[in-house]
Amino acid sequence: MARIKLVYIGGGSTRAPGTVAALIVRGAAFAGSEVVLVDLDLDHLAIVERLARRMADARGLDLRISSTTDRIAGLRDADVVLASFRAGGFEARIVDERLPLRHGVVGQETQGPGGFFMALRSIAVFRYLVADIERVAPTAVLINYTNPVNIVSEAITHHSAIPTISLCEGPLIFPPGAVRSAGLDPSRLDAVLVGLNHTGWTVRQEYEGSDVIGRIREAADARWRRPSASPRSDRLLRLAATMGSLPSPYLDYYYFREETLAEARAKPTTRAEDIVQATPDYWRHYEEQSRAPDPALDPDRSRGGILELELAIDVIDAIVNDRGTVWPVNVPNRGRPLPGFPEDLVVEVPATVGRAGAVPIAQPALPATVRGLIEALGAYQALTAEAAWSGRRRDAIAALTSHPLVGSLTLAERIYDDMAAAHRAYLPDRLLA
Repeated sequence: MARIKLVYIGGGSTRAPGTVAALIVRGAAFAGSEVVLVDLDLDHLAIVERLARRMADARGLDLRISSTTDRIAGLRDADVVLASFRAGGFEARIVDERLPLRHGVVGQETQGPGGFFMALRSIAVFRYLVADIERVAPTAVLINYTNPVNIVSEAITHHSAIPTISLCEGPLIFPPGAVRSAGLDPSRLDAVLVGLNHTGWTVRQEYEGSDVIGRIREAADARWRRPSASPRSDRLLRLAATMGSLPSPYLDYYYFREETLAEARAKPTTRAEDIVQATPDYWRHYEEQSRAPDPALDPDRSRGGILELELAIDVIDAIVNDRGTVWPVNVPNRGRPLPGFPEDLVVEVPATVGRAGAVPIAQPALPATVRGLIEALGAYQALTAEAAWSGRRRDAIAALTSHPLVGSLTLAERIYDDMAAAHRAYLPDRLLA
C-alpha cells in the first residue's frame, strides 16, 4: 500500500470526525501514511486528532496523525490535499438561506444567490490555498469537497496546474432515492447521473434490464391521484415522468419555483439554523468518544452520519494505490465525455480513477428535454468562477444575473448589494467596490 502524506483542510469541522472515521475504516490501504489535520479552531482540532488517534490505535493501524493551525507547515510536501471547509461558517450559510427570501428568490446552500455567495467566499480562500500548495506541495493532488464543488473546481482548473478533482455523493445516491420514492427496490437499478454538480440527470436508468421511466410514470400517476406525505417527493416523480430521466433533487428549485419558495418562507428555521442548534451536541459526543478506548460515533449525534466523505477516501485510495475503479467526479470536460458542453467546463461524470488521476468515461448526451437548463447553469458556473477569482463587483453582478433563478439585472443588483454587505468580512475588496 502507498505511504502518503494526506493533509485535511477543514480537519476541525463538524464533518471531520465522520471523515476520519471513514479513513480509519480503510486505514489498511494507507498503512505507513501521515495524516495532518489543518483548521483554524484549535479546540476542535484537538478533539478530532485525539478521536482519530484512538480509532487508529484500537485497530492497530500504522498511521501517524497530527494537527496544526499552521496551513503552510501542514501542507509542506503533501501528496494529497483534501479540502472540505465552510468559509464564514454556518452563520454565513444562514445569511445565504435567509436574505434571498426577502427578494422573492429561494435561499439555498449551493443553488441561486446563496450558492453564488458561497462560491465567492470559498474561492476567496482557495486562491491562497492553491498558491500555498503550488509553493510547498507542487506535486500534490487536490481533492475538493468544499461547496459549491463545481464552481470551486471551475475556478481552480482555469488558474492552476494543480490536479484537482471535486467530489459529491449525489450521483451515487440520487437515482436510488428516486426509485425508492416510487416504491421500487434501489438495488435493482443500474443508473448513471451526469451534468453539473447537484443539477444532473440520468442518461441510463435501467431497472431489471428495462428503462425504469415506465414504472416511474405509473408511480407519478398514482401520486397525482393520491398524494403522499412528501410534496417534494411527489414533485420529483412528476418531473422524472415528464422529462424521461431521473433528476437530482436540487432541480426541484428550478422546475417548481413557486412551491419551493413558499415552503422556504413558511418554515420557521432554515437548514443552517437547524444544524447550528444541533452542533453543540455533536461536539459533546465527539469529545466523549475521543476519550473512549475504542471510539464509536452515533449517527444521530454526528454531522452527516458516522462515515463522512467516504467517496473522497475511496478516490484517494484509488489514486495512490492505482485501483482503476470507477467513481463520479467533477473535472473539466476534456475530450467531451459529456457531449454538447465546452471542453474547459467542469462537469460531473463517471471516471476511471487510478495513478493517472480521473479519466472521464464518455457518456450519451443529456436528453433534449433537460439540456437547456444545464447549459444555462454551465454558463453561470463559468462566469461566477471568473468573477470570484479575479473579477470586480460588475462582473459578479453579471454572473448573478445569468443565474436561471434570478434572470433580472435589477433583481441581481438588489440581492448582490444586500448579501455583499452581510458577507463583507469574507469577500475581497474588489468585489465590494
